[in-house]
Amino acid sequence: MRRTIKVTSLAVLAIIVAFSVFLATRQPVSDATSTPSPLLGKLAPAISANQLGGGTFSLKSDLGHVVVLNFWASWCNPCVVEAPNLSTFAWQQRHHGVDVVGVVFNDTLASASAFAKHYGSLYPSVIDPGGAIANRYGVTSPPTTFVINRQGRVAATLIGPVSVAQLDHVLARVRA
Repeated sequence: MRRTIKVTSLAVLAIIVAFSVFLATRQPVSDATSTPSPLLGKLAPAISANQLGGGTFSLKSDLGHVVVLNFWASWCNPCVVEAPNLSTFAWQQRHHGVDVVGVVFNDTLASASAFAKHYGSLYPSVIDPGGAIANRYGVTSPPTTFVINRQGRVAATLIGPVSVAQLDHVLARVRA
């Protein structure tokens, strides 16, 4: 009887140790997924909208720059994960012909403003009342990111929270 308890205890301990090692060594899935889009290779749908906090933005005026267009919302947990990454990327690329622009997705103005202020957004975000911009881009949930090349064509589509390394990789591919 005592031997059975010892063997069972050792087996349970071995399972717990194996599971702990598995959890400690696995890589977290945090990067966005590159996904096909009917927009790839086509001219990006036009955007002309009011910015959060004032001013206007027009995608047409950014022709000649690479534009990272990110759809986000304050209620979106993956958006919270990627917010510092987008700000870091925007800061690093601010003098290199790359513009990061957020699009507020299905959110209130007050919540979106508080989110941008809290996370120290270093890039402008536009307001998308009624979801017209999201509809033109086929966005159904945030975070969704489009990379638009200097000629105004959609070069990449990413779904999920983007990392700085992932954006750097996509940017290198777009510039090549």
